[in-house]
Amino acid sequence: MHTCLRKVTCMNNDTIAAIATGLSAAGISIIRISGPDSFSIASKIFRNGNSSEPIADHIAEWESHTVHYGFIVDGPEVIDEVMLLYLKAPRTFTKEDTIEIDCHGGIVVTKRILSLVLANGARLAEPGEFTKRAFLNGRIDLSQAEAVMELIGAKNDLAVKNSVKQLRGTLRDRILSLRKQLLTDVATIEASLDQPEYYSLEGFAEKLSESVRAEQEEILKMLHSADNGRLIKEGIETVILGKPNVGKSSLMNALIGEDRAIVTEIAGTTRDTLSEEIRLNGITLLIVDTAGIRNTPDPVEKIGVTRAHEKAVDADLILYVADASVLLDDVDREILKAYAGKKMLAVLNKTDLMKAPVGAEHLTEKDIVPAACTSERDVRELLSDCGCEAEIVSVSAKEGTGLTELEEKISGMFFAGNLRADDEAVITSERHKECLRSAYDSLGKVLTSIEAGLPEDFYSIDLMGAYEALSRIVGEEVDEDLINRIFEQFCLGK
Repeated sequence: MHTCLRKVTCMNNDTIAAIATGLSAAGISIIRISGPDSFSIASKIFRNGNSSEPIADHIAEWESHTVHYGFIVDGPEVIDEVMLLYLKAPRTFTKEDTIEIDCHGGIVVTKRILSLVLANGARLAEPGEFTKRAFLNGRIDLSQAEAVMELIGAKNDLAVKNSVKQLRGTLRDRILSLRKQLLTDVATIEASLDQPEYYSLEGFAEKLSESVRAEQEEILKMLHSADNGRLIKEGIETVILGKPNVGKSSLMNALIGEDRAIVTEIAGTTRDTLSEEIRLNGITLLIVDTAGIRNTPDPVEKIGVTRAHEKAVDADLILYVADASVLLDDVDREILKAYAGKKMLAVLNKTDLMKAPVGAEHLTEKDIVPAACTSERDVRELLSDCGCEAEIVSVSAKEGTGLTELEEKISGMFFAGNLRADDEAVITSERHKECLRSAYDSLGKVLTSIEAGLPEDFYSIDLMGAYEALSRIVGEEVDEDLINRIFEQFCLGK
C-alpha cells in the first residue's frame, strides 16, 4: 500500500551528525549537525575566540546564518581552532536547526571533533540522511533528492548541468503541471456523477481525449530524452574498430593523452580489448580499443577479434579507423557491412604519411603521395556501397592533428548542441522512466475507454492511475522501503 511518507516518517526528533567532507589530509573538514539539539551540543563544545566564557546562555540569541570564530574544547583541552556556522530552522537544507563546524582537515582532529559531538547527544547520521530529512520535511521532492546524488556522481559537464536543472525543480514542475490537469479532469467527472443536475458531461469525452493525448505527448518527450540521459550519466560506449595496424591504439593514446595501449609496427599487437574513460567537450566517452579484425590462424588473436565484434555490437558509437597510406580492401568492406546500422564515424588515420618530407619541397604531389593510398572520397564511396551513414575525419594520431575536429564531431553526433541550451532536464533515472511509462499506459487505457464509449467513472480509474505513477516521481506515492533504498546509495554526510 502506498503512503505519503512525509506524514509517516518525519517523526524523528533526534539530532544527527557526520563528516560532510572527504576524510583525508586537506585544508578544511566540515562536521555537520542537524536536529533540535544542534545548538545545545554546540554550546557544550564551542568557545568563542574572543571570550573564555561558555556560550550556552546566549547561543539562542545569535542571529541565524552567521559565522563564529572560536575553538572546539573537551573540558579544559582545546581540540582545534574552527569557524562555526549557525543556521536556524527552517532556512536550512534539512529545515532543522543546523550547525556546521569548519575545522582543520587532519584525519585525527576531524574524527576527534565528531566523536565529541556524538558524545554530547548526537548520533551518527546514516548514508544520505541529511538529504532524506530535507525530503521528509518538504524542503525538496524525491526527484530533487535523486538529483543531489547524481550531482555528486556526475562524470562530466553535461551531467552536472542536467543534475542542477533537476535540483532546481525543472522536472518537478513538469510533473506537477501534468498532475494538476489530471486532477482537474477527475474532479470534473466526480462532480458530474455526484451532482448531475449541476454539472453536465456533454462533449466532455472529446475534450478529455484531446487533453489526454497532449499529456501523452508531453510524457513521450520526457521518455525520448532518456536515451540522451543515459549517455550523459553513464557515458558513450565507443569502440575503435578496424583492420590490424591502421593506428587504432595510437588513436586511443592520442585521445586519452597518454600511452595506455601498446603500439608497434607489428600487425596484430593488440590481442584483447582495452577500456578507458575520457572526457571530451563536456561529455564522457567509455572508449574501447580492440584487436584488429582479420582472418587469423592465431588462436589468441582469434579470441581478440571475437571480443572486438562483441564490443562493437553493443556500442553507442563505432570509430572505424582506416589507414590513409594503403588501399581499402574486402576486409574493410566486410567490417563496414557488418555494422551498417550502427552509429559510426570514419577516421582516416596516418595522414602524416601523405606529407612531403623536410627538404623535399621541390617534389611534385605525384612524387610525394604514394600510388597506393586512400582518400576521403574512397572512404565515402565504400561507406555508401556498404549502406553506412558516417561522417569522415582525417587525422594523424602520431602528430595529433585532426583530433579537435574528431572530438567536435563526436559531441555533435549525439547532442548537436541542443542539449546544452535546453532548459528542460533530461531523464536519467530508470525509476523515473518506469513511472513515466506507467503513466503513459494508464492514459492509453483512458483513450481506449473513451473510444469504447464506456461510462465516465471508468475514465477516473485510469486517470488516477496516471496521477499516482507521476506522484511516485516526486515522492508523494511511495513506500518507505523504496525511500530507504534510494537514500542508502548516498554517501555519509550528505
